[in-house]
Amino acid sequence: MNKASILKEIIEQRRSIFPKDYTDAEISQEVLDEILHSATLAPNHKRTKPWRFKIFKGEEKAKLASEMQAIYKASQPEQLFLEKKYNDIGFKINKADVVVSIVVNFSGMLPEWEEIAATSMAVQNMYLTCTANNIGCYWSSPKIVDDLKDSLTIEENQKCLGLFYMGTV
Repeated sequence: MNKASILKEIIEQRRSIFPKDYTDAEISQEVLDEILHSATLAPNHKRTKPWRFKIFKGEEKAKLASEMQAIYKASQPEQLFLEKKYNDIGFKINKADVVVSIVVNFSGMLPEWEEIAATSMAVQNMYLTCTANNIGCYWSSPKIVDDLKDSLTIEENQKCLGLFYMGTV
């Protein structure tokens, strides 16, 4: 099979696959490194490399789940709080083998949309590399990521665009 056919097949197979469908098997460090490296190959104007990723595994991932649940609980009026949504937040993070925060760093050298676009292309590269390696993944952008403070160190010129969940399928 030629490269164009392989690429077309990977693009056609790319899907969001959610944590409920992940197995308990770990993603190897070699595959995780390949996924993250592919992100860094995204085109970016003036080579600003605006993406910032933080990998959450193990205990850090459990802390992220707890922090996001606490943010959800604190931000909801009692009459709007949904126990199911609260539990789903923790389930999705804990069921994923790896969660990656997606942060864009605005350099000030370019319009913000260009750096958001470059970061999005980096995430698309991760999606395609996950597909090629039979890793389920999806990009979630819940409003509560704006309030992540303990798990992420967001600088004034940065914005969290969401979380990228990965797991074996």
